[in-house]
Amino acid sequence: MSDILRTDGYQRAPLPAARAVPTAEQAGTPAAPSGGRAPGGAPGSAPGRAEARAGGQDHASGSTATAATAATAATAATAATAAAATTTPKPGKPGKPGKQRDAFFDNAKYLAIVLVAMGHAWEPLRADSRAAAALYIAVYTFHMPAFIIISGYFSRSFDASPNRLKRLVTGIAVPYVVFEVAYTFFKRWADDDPTYPISLLDPWYLVWFLVALFVWRLTTPLWKLVRWPLPLSLAIAVLASVSPDIGDDLDLQRVLQFLPFFVLGLCLKPEHFQLVRRREVRILAVPVVACALVFAYWAAPRMNAAWFYRRDSAQELGVPGWVGVPMTLGMFVCSLVLVACFFAWVPRRHFWFTALGAGTLYGYLLHGFLAKGSRFWDWYEADWMHTPLGAIALTVIAGTIVTVLCTAPVQRVFRFAMEPKMEWAFRRDAAALDKPTPGGGRSGFRARVGKG
Repeated sequence: MSDILRTDGYQRAPLPAARAVPTAEQAGTPAAPSGGRAPGGAPGSAPGRAEARAGGQDHASGSTATAATAATAATAATAATAAAATTTPKPGKPGKPGKQRDAFFDNAKYLAIVLVAMGHAWEPLRADSRAAAALYIAVYTFHMPAFIIISGYFSRSFDASPNRLKRLVTGIAVPYVVFEVAYTFFKRWADDDPTYPISLLDPWYLVWFLVALFVWRLTTPLWKLVRWPLPLSLAIAVLASVSPDIGDDLDLQRVLQFLPFFVLGLCLKPEHFQLVRRREVRILAVPVVACALVFAYWAAPRMNAAWFYRRDSAQELGVPGWVGVPMTLGMFVCSLVLVACFFAWVPRRHFWFTALGAGTLYGYLLHGFLAKGSRFWDWYEADWMHTPLGAIALTVIAGTIVTVLCTAPVQRVFRFAMEPKMEWAFRRDAAALDKPTPGGGRSGFRARVGKG
């Protein structure tokens, strides 16, 4: 994903203007008087003609020298420009930063993944700690919506071209298959359930996000086409919340109920993020978050936290179907408010953890093995974990583990599964399928897509 605008070309430096041909005075030859008499003799006299001839020769000599100087200067400027163009690195090549990453978004992704890991660590503590339950509800209100909004924001350029489809396959579809299979074998071993089936239609645990992101990104051209994308996506989310027959295939409930956050990200522009990063918004976020924590503490024993997972319809949560309408819309508003508060507090400068923002998907998928393993192996049976100090220690441990999983060494080890090249799987001329034809149309892929 590119975080800033890129430069598509270079502008050649203007050549210096050629010098004007000097006048007679500038060339060292005095001008003839208005009467036409040459200095030093009368018109037609031999001395006068000789001086005139000498002056003409001097004038011609000065003009020739000046023209030669201008030509030399122009040649030198052209050579310097060519040398500069040769030595200036192209975008994306070594020697130039090219596409610089925005520290704000990397910081936001890192902090969000830390909150995800902390939320998973708090989940088994909710039954014994109302404070943990309140923090769990508060964090679950905005941490995945924040992730999804950022994903939508950086999907604005997706146009279903061959290169982008290739990245969609290698960066999302392949990791989904790899980790769905890996999680299945992990559950068979860690949970002593050797018959647990492998199913690519039933995402297990964290991999639902990859399915959702694949679907959302594929539909990006559609959302950029319709006139009111956000209201339409909200209507789809509301309908999903009252439709128990959608089922569990591909976790479509989550795909549809989280959809408005992705579409919102598609609609956002850089200036919208600048609004929430203003000083007055950061100050206002303090009482807003304080009120949210108080409300979460009140709601913790009264509200079903499964609403925040968005994986079930209202009827499946044991309430009448119509309740799904106000709950979906109300939770969307609450999530947006807390996401805005979160973005307001995200630092804009580079910190030691900024570079880790590029590896958040690694931390997200890998920490799930420990999160689930802690339940399978009954780690939470230890009494010290259910004390205030134990909860704090678990919070620190969860944040530390996910931080380590986002580091460059871990990325290098698991890049084969997360970002495979897979050049062997794609046609070598795939990029040429999207090039304009001499007639002004598109060749190959997009031409066929356009014809339906």
